[in-house]
Amino acid sequence: MAKVHEALKPIQWLIGTWESTIAKGHFPTIKDFTYHEIMKFESLGQPLLNYEARSRHPVSGAPMHLESGFLRVKPGTNQLAFMVSHNFGLTVLEEGLAKENSLELESKSISRMSFAKDPAVNLIKKNFKLLDDGTMQVSTDMETSNTQLTNHLIVVYKKKEQ
Repeated sequence: MAKVHEALKPIQWLIGTWESTIAKGHFPTIKDFTYHEIMKFESLGQPLLNYEARSRHPVSGAPMHLESGFLRVKPGTNQLAFMVSHNFGLTVLEEGLAKENSLELESKSISRMSFAKDPAVNLIKKNFKLLDDGTMQVSTDMETSNTQLTNHLIVVYKKKEQ
């Protein structure tokens, strides 16, 4: 494993591979769903973490979603920038703060390919929280051109042994 950059100390607990134990999605315009996800944060010695998340159907194992990007820390601060590309044609820049065992992020920029399906995503808020039992909970709220800000995803992850 690469040496961890000093700027990453507040979020060092994220480094590794996380596997979902509970993963639920819902939104006013779609049917509720469940999924299985593997999320990875990797340090290369820079003031950022490489990020990847892959979800699969919980029964068939068929791929459902892929996203990748970078979680960057502004050195000397607890300020974060999370840059993520999604395989359905969306790119998001979220910014926020690292707090003790948690991250709070909000979209600052959302872009989508010209032929993406409507409705347009207007806002994303994401919270990562390391729980007392060592699991991590990630909650994603979303607002679209048709819906108010509402919870979309709630996932609990367990860190896999390295």
